[in-house]
Amino acid sequence: MSFQNIRQLPTPEQIKEQNPVTPELKAIKEKNDEQLRAIFEGRDNRFIVLVGPCSADDEEAVCDYMRRLSKVNQEVKDKLFLVPRVYTGKPRTTGLGYKGMMHQPDPEGKPNMVEGLHAIRHMYLRVMKETGMPIADEMLYPSNLPYVSDILSYIAVGARSVENQQHRLTASAIDCPVGMKNPMSGTLSVMFNAITAAQTSHDYIYNGYEVKTSGNPLAHAIMRGSVNKHGNDIQNYHYEDLILATDMYEKSGCSFPAIIVDVNHSNSKKKHTEQPRIVRDVLHSMKYSERLSKIVKGVMIESYIEGGNQKVGPDIEHIYGKSITDPCLSFEDTKELLYEMKDRLSQ
Repeated sequence: MSFQNIRQLPTPEQIKEQNPVTPELKAIKEKNDEQLRAIFEGRDNRFIVLVGPCSADDEEAVCDYMRRLSKVNQEVKDKLFLVPRVYTGKPRTTGLGYKGMMHQPDPEGKPNMVEGLHAIRHMYLRVMKETGMPIADEMLYPSNLPYVSDILSYIAVGARSVENQQHRLTASAIDCPVGMKNPMSGTLSVMFNAITAAQTSHDYIYNGYEVKTSGNPLAHAIMRGSVNKHGNDIQNYHYEDLILATDMYEKSGCSFPAIIVDVNHSNSKKKHTEQPRIVRDVLHSMKYSERLSKIVKGVMIESYIEGGNQKVGPDIEHIYGKSITDPCLSFEDTKELLYEMKDRLSQ
């Protein structure tokens, strides 16, 4: 019942020095950040699509996927603002299983977080260089933020983490939009408490210092469905759910009200091929309600080169570009969905 020190981590400055953001990439990030901020602040009416693998497990496959996505982006960017999901940490309900590239650069190898930190920065920078697109990831560990904060343009706080004080207070120091998911229970008041906390300035202990944060006005809601006491998935993407969240926003007093709808997870009941139908439902609700058309800023889609998912192991044949965690929509189906979304938003 004790900690065993395995290896000491490099400082964020050491990691950044070996995997630096070049002036060219910094300029790309600043441009993307301003566009994303404009959408959340209501100065740009494009629809955000956070899209990519459930977990970024293979640099080559992830970069291949993102290059394909960047080609589609050129055709839809007047109506959609695509933000690639490059998720490098994977929360586990029981703590068992693959925890993401930050833990295991090789999904079949042993954990090594020093190699993992180098691997994720290298992959982030490669995606940005090859596509010019912004990058989203989940903040699984608040203490790791300094290693990646100069690269990420969007950060999510997951359903298992949204009630955690450290996540909430760290979100209040972040300079990009932070999406707070509703908790696994589905209780929306918990999500709004998290948004309020993230939008507020705080004094707290962080990585060995007493710090003061500025508050993040772009912290916002992500509706991802929930799980009831019987273990059944409960959806919360329907019109009535979005109206309820909108009403709660108005009472909360939070700045820049915004909702992102996660169309996988409990909303799809882990049926990845349901994601296009749910996107259509959300767009229909927005067209029906002027209130929703202003507050629903986008959707989150889990997508990879191949549809579905696969197991990993020494005796299992690995399929390139197929998820090893949650099942994902195939790229071809995603591409058709993005074209359809552009057409619907053009009407």
